[in-house]
Amino acid sequence: MNFLFHMLLSGDDDQILVGNFIGDFVKGNLDGRFPERIRQGVTLHRRIDSFASRSELFQQSRRRIDPHYGLYRGAMVDLFYDHILVKEWNNWSDEPFNKYLARCRTIITQNHQVLPERMQPLVPYIFEELLPSYGKVSGIGKALERMSRRVKRSNPLAGGEVELVRHYDGLLADFCRFMPMVSSFAVEVLANSDAVKSCRN
Repeated sequence: MNFLFHMLLSGDDDQILVGNFIGDFVKGNLDGRFPERIRQGVTLHRRIDSFASRSELFQQSRRRIDPHYGLYRGAMVDLFYDHILVKEWNNWSDEPFNKYLARCRTIITQNHQVLPERMQPLVPYIFEELLPSYGKVSGIGKALERMSRRVKRSNPLAGGEVELVRHYDGLLADFCRFMPMVSSFAVEVLANSDAVKSCRN
């Protein structure tokens, strides 16, 4: 789960951040399910995922990974990009990483009641263990192992962090070109959402 990547693309709106944070845990139609700005955050999450799936840079990263990993390569790139984002954090945010995590956790906790039920107990783990570990290859390895256990069928995810090490330079180059593009896309999506809201008012 690339929580960090999505949170950083949420701009400075707390409700958008909450929606973007929970995006992987929300399926189906959104009508009437969330407050407006949180719904927009979930929509932003989905549109970012769609943008990534169409991006040649993201697909290039995916192709770097051994074909043995099959359809899981996209999920692996998500995690690898979060790792690179932590390592390159100062290039993308003026706020210190630990301070950023603390602030985001406060926002998420304050909106606990709107989190999907199955996500609520995971918040401490996400902010205390998962995200702080993403800056280490071993942390990505643990995340992949946990993901592997959650998938019911046999899969090759456990140990997949070797692909991050093997292709680090190429993945870093892809990420550094992809990040400005997806950041601009997220800003455009949010601006268009604000424009639609203004028209309705």
